[in-house]
Amino acid sequence: MIRLRRSQDRGRSELGWLDSRHTFSFSNYHDPDHMGYSVLRVINEDRIVPAAGFGSHSHRDMEIISYVLDGGLEHKDSLGNGSVIRPGEVQRMSAGTGITHSEYNASKIEPAHFLQIWILPAVTGIVPSYEQRRFDDRNDSGQWQLLVSPDGREGSLTLNQNAFMYMARLKQGETMNHALAAGRQTLLHVARGEAVLSGHIIVAGDSAMINNEEAINMSTDESAEVLMFDLP
Repeated sequence: MIRLRRSQDRGRSELGWLDSRHTFSFSNYHDPDHMGYSVLRVINEDRIVPAAGFGSHSHRDMEIISYVLDGGLEHKDSLGNGSVIRPGEVQRMSAGTGITHSEYNASKIEPAHFLQIWILPAVTGIVPSYEQRRFDDRNDSGQWQLLVSPDGREGSLTLNQNAFMYMARLKQGETMNHALAAGRQTLLHVARGEAVLSGHIIVAGDSAMINNEEAINMSTDESAEVLMFDLP
């Protein structure tokens, strides 16, 4: 079964400096039919105006992934980390017993556009930790590239949960077939572009929740950048 969550149906927060779209219930947006999917709790698509951002705030017992699409996101936290995350880089932060951080648009001229993803942890109360890594462009070949995993395999970031996050870029005319593991749940999120997923047209901002399917087929007449979550 494939269930679609369309971009235009997402929740929205507009704060002047921030335009945020919520795939699942978040902050003041509450939809009892969209509280998450498996251990995936949040997919927020955020756009931040230049020289603005989230001031210092705290998290606890959550796995937080930042995926930048355009611009730069400046990160500082109570562990002493300070960095700018740019397209092609992925950041993972395990809040554990508690971490305080801030996220600002690194530019005073250009907007920042990124996805913030929250995943429920397998074990609570762990020591907070942080990773950031640049991933190469081998995914331009229309293959899934592993970005996040429970054990850091294939150079991926390490997650405190039995979940995997992949990314694929499809060029014009490319087709991908992918077998799905039995007993798992899958969510696809279109970061850019447009694709056809097993007969369904999906566009930027759309998500597809998939279960009880043996395989999926994805193609595009233009181009697309898609994230895939393999979940318990």
